Amino acid sequence: MSPDVEESPYTWSMAGRDGSRSTFTIAHLSDIHCGDPNFVPSLMERAIAEINELAPELVICSGDLTTFGFKQEYLEARQYLNMLDCERLVVIPGNHDSRNVGYIHFEEFFGDRHSVLHVDGVTVVAVDSSEPDLDHGQIGRARYSWIEEQFAAPADFRIFVMHHHLLPVPGTGRERNVVYDAGDVIECLQRAGVDLVLSGHKHVPYAWKLEEMFVVNTGTVSSLRLRGNTRPCYNVVEVSGNHVDVWRKYPFHGQEKIIQFSLETRAFEKYTARIENEVTTR
Repeated sequence: MSPDVEESPYTWSMAGRDGSRSTFTIAHLSDIHCGDPNFVPSLMERAIAEINELAPELVICSGDLTTFGFKQEYLEARQYLNMLDCERLVVIPGNHDSRNVGYIHFEEFFGDRHSVLHVDGVTVVAVDSSEPDLDHGQIGRARYSWIEEQFAAPADFRIFVMHHHLLPVPGTGRERNVVYDAGDVIECLQRAGVDLVLSGHKHVPYAWKLEEMFVVNTGTVSSLRLRGNTRPCYNVVEVSGNHVDVWRKYPFHGQEKIIQFSLETRAFEKYTARIENEVTTR
């Protein structure tokens, strides 16, 4: 299914046919890096098998599907993502995907570089933050009003997806890859009432609460291009009523909760520091 498919209505009762509360599940993976010598097919295949077993309502891939933006790398990435048994797939390019005019191949294999999805009261707006042949990125002032317009319709849960970081990530060394216009983007997303921002890029997972908004990035799902003691992983977001759990999943090696929060009160509990401390001491 094309990533820019819109669905309606904008009602999100989260209730099953018997009236019980159900869970809306989102799998978030990033930084596949097909074509890289550090790409590990078994990790990607395992993650796909785990996601298919989970049967999420939505899969989000936040960029760097390729290493150099070459057509054959895009073809490989498309073949892998075709293995997902989920009809709703949101994909954006990353900085590696925009190398060598790779954004042309992205549009050929995945469609628009900016997309909007409305499903069961969840609105997802995904924007390409990459710049051709550069590692840094930006959203751009020309897109702020468009982003706010896409979030204007009634929704119970608003998610913004970008490749680059909105905030500096601990454990990534010298941070130069926060989007250039991060301050303006934060204000734009706050005006739009965004609940959750998802990203990838530096292969180090982390989570924050920024005023009334939560920012969660994932690591690389299938590459050994790792910093420090991080491991290949992807995230799973589970929404039940007003409660949100975000899990970090390690292909072949289980899961750990990153953060949980309330959409109603914005109360939260974060587990990232505990997890990172445990990994460091192993």
